Amino acid sequence: MIYTVTFNPAIDYVVHTDSLREGGVNRSEYETMFIGGKGINVSAVLAELGVRSIVLGFTAGFTGIAIERGVCSMGIEADFVRLPRGNSRINVKIKTGIETELNGQGPDIDEKAIEQLFAKTDRFSEGDTLILAGSIPKTLPSDIYERILARLEGRDIRCVVDATGDLLLNVLKYRPFLIKPNDIELGEMFGAELRTDEDIIKYAAKLQELGAVNVLVSMAERGALLLDENGKVHRQEAFRGEVRNSVGAGDSMLAGFVAGLADGYDMALLLGTACGGATAFSDGLAKRAEIDELLADDS
Repeated sequence: MIYTVTFNPAIDYVVHTDSLREGGVNRSEYETMFIGGKGINVSAVLAELGVRSIVLGFTAGFTGIAIERGVCSMGIEADFVRLPRGNSRINVKIKTGIETELNGQGPDIDEKAIEQLFAKTDRFSEGDTLILAGSIPKTLPSDIYERILARLEGRDIRCVVDATGDLLLNVLKYRPFLIKPNDIELGEMFGAELRTDEDIIKYAAKLQELGAVNVLVSMAERGALLLDENGKVHRQEAFRGEVRNSVGAGDSMLAGFVAGLADGYDMALLLGTACGGATAFSDGLAKRAEIDELLADDS
């Protein structure tokens, strides 16, 4: 089984309007709503690929109920910890040709709720996969990723981490199976500007020296690169198309990569890049038909 974690899920309320005037009444042309969160995005694309997963995390209040129902409507199993107080957040995104965002804070998450989440991880079975993706809300301890990986250590659970900075670096001692920085994030971790594949390989290898087993680096229009556990480099060029949406492209790549692992690293990298491209070329997360179309064009 694949489990994804979204610590601070949200309802993304997207408002489209011609202009935004501060201090006055503004009217939208139309609105859309999405269930947001990196782990949820990964699970949604996995579902498009016919791969079952379970979403973990925290929800609260009436917005939390809406998030849980929304996740289930996407064909994804939800097993959130329900918090007794507060509301899951609403993120407002105003699009006027440029995008203005106002992201909610989310509910307080206390130690009791954290222990309830840990209890769910205790039920994982040998060979399961856990995907930790994204930043953490300020109400969670900064070492929450470390505590989860420490709890799973020695249990043959395949851990995948998509995070940045110290949040990522601090878990490497637990030897996660896969980490997925993008090229900019990779450079920032080492204070370096990465211009070439050789630069990326050099610093991906440093992450392996610190404990990562496989390092997948997304590079936007340049595609993706994988440095695998045997030191072999796998390279995939980006698919061609008009970029309409960058939100969720990295999550989609991660979902495709994990879904394709059974067919080897090259196929996983191809499928991951196709999923990332299909999201980037559409207004929402990748759909199966869009993924298949890119793969067919590449064959």
